[in-house]
Amino acid sequence: MILLTVVQAKALDNKAKEKFGISTLVLMENAGRAVSEEALKVLQKRKGKVAIFCGTGNNGGDGFCAARHLLTAGIKPDVFLLGKIGDVKNEGRINLNILLKLKQRVTQASSSNTRLIKEKIKKYSLIIDALLGTGIRGKIRPVYQDLIDIINASKAYVISVDIPSGLDATTGKTSGRCLKADRTITFVAKKRGMVPSAGRSYCGKILIKDIGIPF
Repeated sequence: MILLTVVQAKALDNKAKEKFGISTLVLMENAGRAVSEEALKVLQKRKGKVAIFCGTGNNGGDGFCAARHLLTAGIKPDVFLLGKIGDVKNEGRINLNILLKLKQRVTQASSSNTRLIKEKIKKYSLIIDALLGTGIRGKIRPVYQDLIDIINASKAYVISVDIPSGLDATTGKTSGRCLKADRTITFVAKKRGMVPSAGRSYCGKILIKDIGIPF
């Protein structure tokens, strides 16, 4: 079984871009589509509203892309951005801009409105976690901890994008808090941190999706 560390996963992304000319935007598109397809499968059994929680990095970009694919399938999700729109850069910003042009409302989440999110979260049957991905370093900020606690306390089915937010993809250790997913959609191969029992317990069912990186 192939297991990737964070460094190895990033090296594969760079190789795809520099050696094969596969842009990050193409990889993000494939990842977002894969997540939306799994979300639609869940919604066949669990009818109801969908929330997508996005960070400002590439993991969030995957979430924005998944939101667009859900829109084209007739599902209108609620999209939350943990941070400011101006903080989203590069390919993630491209996908965010597309959503905004499609008149999709994107709610900027912060420590000032987590109480409101705690009330709203009761209505969701499915939550997509695209907050942190594999790029975490050290203990995560309090606002992320609060949001992870809120999602973990909900009754929604949770899909994490690439890895549950708060889980170190290399070591399997948590960063103060960790989101507990029912299903994790990871890309190319499993990450090493998913294998230890502690890490595995946060991932739920792990599905490996091909996003077009020659491996």
